[in-house]
Amino acid sequence: MTEAANRRAVERLFQALIDQDLKGFHRRFQEDSVIEFPQSGERIVGGERRRAVYRSFPGRPSVRRIVTGGDLAVVEADVDYGDGVDWRAVFIFELHDAKIAKLTAYWTQPFAPAESRAASVAPLDR
Repeated sequence: MTEAANRRAVERLFQALIDQDLKGFHRRFQEDSVIEFPQSGERIVGGERRRAVYRSFPGRPSVRRIVTGGDLAVVEADVDYGDGVDWRAVFIFELHDAKIAKLTAYWTQPFAPAESRAASVAPLDR
């Protein structure tokens, strides 16, 4: 598959989340896919377990950027869980035949910059 097809697969995955289309979301994965959340130490292996975890996904992502290269796609996004908390996320996708074989997801919340860097940094435009 081409890099463009892999990018479309990732774009469609996020559109399915926005549309609350769980069938469309799951169609983007290989049945034996792996999802890892390193921050919580969790791994979801296979379609049955993925469907159980994602029976309902309350988050609404807002994609900031997608970068692709071969069978790899990296997505930066803001995620709104409806709880008023500002969540930022990075998703790393490994794809085969335009289907997700592995997803590694990292989440964080914004934090105040360290005073020790104040003289050397500029604020990001958001």
